[in-house]
Amino acid sequence: MMAEVAVAVPLVLAGEQGPFHIPSAREVRIQAISREDNETAWPFSVDDGLLTCVWSGGRKVVMFFEKRPKDLAESEPFHPRGVIVTTDPLQLTLGNMANRALFKPAASVEERMRLVAPFAALGERLCDQPAGAHVGHGEL
Repeated sequence: MMAEVAVAVPLVLAGEQGPFHIPSAREVRIQAISREDNETAWPFSVDDGLLTCVWSGGRKVVMFFEKRPKDLAESEPFHPRGVIVTTDPLQLTLGNMANRALFKPAASVEERMRLVAPFAALGERLCDQPAGAHVGHGEL
């Protein structure tokens, strides 16, 4: 009995940071971000969107989702594209194959990594907020 408790306690204390935790929508942290007029190192092909972070598989997962276009009627369906924001070259390339057009063109994987690195760091700080946090523009 004591051995079972000793094994279970760290997993309970780990909460959402545990390696077997499956996140829920309530745990996602969100921050709206947008490109400034003078910003040249913006890595995305759209000018604004949502940076999100959630603990999954025992690590922070940062993603960027495009916002609904302003000229799209409310009655029209919208399925936002999303990409993983990371400096891991494998995830950055293969993990984002389906929606790679959400990134602006880059000459190499290294250049794309350099462009997304500040946003990956920002997203990881977002994960340090309470579960379900909706952080305002420029608050991190």
